[in-house]
Amino acid sequence: MRVVLIDDDKLVALSLKTILESTGKIEVIGSGASGNEAIELYGSLLPDVMLMDIRMNGMTGIEAGEIILRTNPDARILYLTTFSDDEYIVKALSIGAKGYILKQDFEGICPALEAVMKGQSVFGEQIVSKLPVLMKSKPKLDHERYGITEKEMELIELVAEGLSNKEIAAELYLSEGTVRNYLSAVLEKLDLRDRTQLAVFYYTKLAE
Repeated sequence: MRVVLIDDDKLVALSLKTILESTGKIEVIGSGASGNEAIELYGSLLPDVMLMDIRMNGMTGIEAGEIILRTNPDARILYLTTFSDDEYIVKALSIGAKGYILKQDFEGICPALEAVMKGQSVFGEQIVSKLPVLMKSKPKLDHERYGITEKEMELIELVAEGLSNKEIAAELYLSEGTVRNYLSAVLEKLDLRDRTQLAVFYYTKLAE
């Protein structure tokens, strides 16, 4: 996996490079210390994943990511930060970032990169659980626009609220097997990979 690393703390950047390359599966092909460098490096190196800090001098990682994704919509950007500010979570979700994890979780960095490489979203349970509050109000939904039935819409809403399959089954008076089947059908219809992406989709797309 080819990774570009962006962090304005040289010591942190060096430590991260050591951690990533010690796996033998990840090659750090470039590193930078600013949003501008992130944009330049992505354009010249086209990495598999960009691992980027958020708070940096000048342009933030979010601003740089937004510019990168505007011209490279398939770019995989994983944000790594010491800050779990709600404002950044919402913005990272809205621009199409693939993940948002905290620097303190060193053991989770490499697995997160692998998950993003496989096409999954990595926002962590503690972040997904905040979505209903962060988005302030319940969206007005046009589910027919996406070919979603009313029953499937009920399922999506419960997933977005953080309920497990067992809890959803009890809420909708269905078996867990039926809930799994519904969930698989919904993910296929919306071309999504997991329930995290479904929750993000609910709050960022169905509300449009």
